[in-house]
Amino acid sequence: MGEEYRENLKQQSQIEAQRLRYEDELAKKRKQEEREAERRQDAELVRMQEIGALKREQARRATEQKILEQELQTLKERAKNDRETNKENAISNAKAKAHEAKLTEDYERRMLVELMNGEREKWLAAINTTFQHIEGGLRTLLTDRSKLVMGIGGVTALAAGVYTTREGARVTWGYINRILGQPSLIRESSMRKFPLPGLKALKPSSASLSGGAGFENVILHPSLKRRIEHLARATANTKSHDAPFRNMLFYGHPGTGKTLVAREMARKSGLDYAMMTGGDVAPLGSEAVTKIHEIFDWAKKSQKGLLLFIDEADAFLCERNSTHMSEAQRSALNALLFRTGDQSRDIVLVLATNRPGDLDAAITDRIDEVIEFPLPGEEERFQLLKLYLNNYMLKDDDKSSPWSTLLKKQPKKIHVRDISDDLLRDAARKIDGFSGREIAKLMASVQAAVYGSPDCILNPQLFSEVVEYKIAEHQQRMKLASEAAA
Repeated sequence: MGEEYRENLKQQSQIEAQRLRYEDELAKKRKQEEREAERRQDAELVRMQEIGALKREQARRATEQKILEQELQTLKERAKNDRETNKENAISNAKAKAHEAKLTEDYERRMLVELMNGEREKWLAAINTTFQHIEGGLRTLLTDRSKLVMGIGGVTALAAGVYTTREGARVTWGYINRILGQPSLIRESSMRKFPLPGLKALKPSSASLSGGAGFENVILHPSLKRRIEHLARATANTKSHDAPFRNMLFYGHPGTGKTLVAREMARKSGLDYAMMTGGDVAPLGSEAVTKIHEIFDWAKKSQKGLLLFIDEADAFLCERNSTHMSEAQRSALNALLFRTGDQSRDIVLVLATNRPGDLDAAITDRIDEVIEFPLPGEEERFQLLKLYLNNYMLKDDDKSSPWSTLLKKQPKKIHVRDISDDLLRDAARKIDGFSGREIAKLMASVQAAVYGSPDCILNPQLFSEVVEYKIAEHQQRMKLASEAAA
């Protein structure tokens, strides 16, 4: 009995322990569910608070938007009223000025009529007096035979003197022009027209004019710039060693700096510089051959050597087998080929063209250096923007004389604000495909836009507006060019 009692007691203890464990698990589970319910309740409360805050923010933004719209409408109405007021004032001022101008014109007309009447009477009196003197002189000549003979001889001698003087002056001027004159085909030249070679020392040479500046103001790709500088040094050394010059061909898109590089190369190498355009040759017709020979004869007068730059060379140096080439153009081409058949110690021939494939084979055979001028890259476009910003907006005109300051109206000073390098680099990235000339025109348009503003202030907004519409213009030109080519 005692053993069974202990066994029952043990079982009851186990059952009680299991019951306690079960109740404990139920209590833990109940607490966990309560915590989970509290967590969900807190999350719901946070979500409701966020929704409420979002609704309040939306309401605030809507209110601000309405206020801005009302202010904008007020500004529009005010601007409209100002325009109407200005228009009415302008019409009133124009009417007043027109009335004043009409009164002034009537007064000036009356004064002019009175002046003309006085002048007419004066001239009539002078003419009558002159004819009276002539009548007296003729009467004297007709009555006196010796005076008649002397008068006829004097008139004959006067006529002969006038004719001789006129023809002599024409011949003399033609001779002087042949000695000193610049050929008519040359549009620009650094050569001076002094009759004596010694007088050239009165003015500094081309090399000294450059002041050793080199190609600092020429923005090119670094590799192309190094090659140009090397050619300039080689040309200068060629002249100093009395060796024959090397002819060059510059080709590339319009406005990429071919003419500027040729001019700076002549200055850097110490040569004289002359520029002509191929399009000027065709209108000369049969005279083109003579004019070509005149250029080469004139070039030999340069003691330093001459860099002859022919722009648009394909206009008269195209393939001789071309059907549209006239006989006069073919003769002019043959004349240039004759003068450039041998290497020269007097002339550096530099040709520039947008279409190198159209040049005659004999012309390309005379070329020693062929240089392509590509469109500027992003870094070159950035440097060009900085250069023209400085030239057009930042640089002060310190070279004006005191007299010009007094007599001429001074332009307003442009105030540049917040035009950073980052803004210029962003613009350089956007104007991909622009040539150097197009970038110069872009900055000239920026300058014009600044002068068109009342306060002459260049800010990022105005700069970006001009850049955007110049980009649109460029794209439109490219579209028209592609349609024309198609």
